[in-house]
Amino acid sequence: MAESTPGASKTDLKKTFDGYQARRGEFRVLELPELRYLMLDGHGDPNTAPAFTAAVETLYPVAYALKLASKEQLGRDYVVPPLEGLWWASDMDAFTSARDKSQWDWTLLLLVPDWVPTSLAHDTVEHVRTTKRPALIDELRVAPLAEGTCVQTLHVGSFDEETPVLDRLHREILPERGLRPTGTHHEIYLSDMRRVAPERQRTILRQPVAPA
Repeated sequence: MAESTPGASKTDLKKTFDGYQARRGEFRVLELPELRYLMLDGHGDPNTAPAFTAAVETLYPVAYALKLASKEQLGRDYVVPPLEGLWWASDMDAFTSARDKSQWDWTLLLLVPDWVPTSLAHDTVEHVRTTKRPALIDELRVAPLAEGTCVQTLHVGSFDEETPVLDRLHREILPERGLRPTGTHHEIYLSDMRRVAPERQRTILRQPVAPA
């Protein structure tokens, strides 16, 4: 991950971090280092489950407080990274073909830049706990995610139109390259879902892999 330096302009990790780079129609293999995230787990349809909204409303106050702490204490300012999500279901047909969102499990993520000490992230969580008290703050954690080798591509369009891209990834791209999926389906939301029409939303679809 590209680092900011004291006195430098604000870092935008969407522009500098290789893990946030993807092109539509291109399935790229990349190696990711272990990364740290603010994390919250949940279950159910993201469009209707109160826990999903509560998770978003808990993560962002911590993320913005951490950005401010980095600027004031470390002299390193940055744009809050995009929201990310890990998605799975006990019956994966509910996630892929049937799209039964009520059966989905998820972990929402916001990246902690690598120059921010874990101790500062924990202190920031405690500060937000006492000042803003968002609903799920007691469940929020700062934790590592080690995905290693991954294949990712860019999807442009609504989330419900991801299925053909995922089918191609799993049925064509991975077998052709001698790879198998090993981890959890990972999405990175480059567009602001509140402001961008579904047909224009840009989402990175990532799959951790290993040799078949």
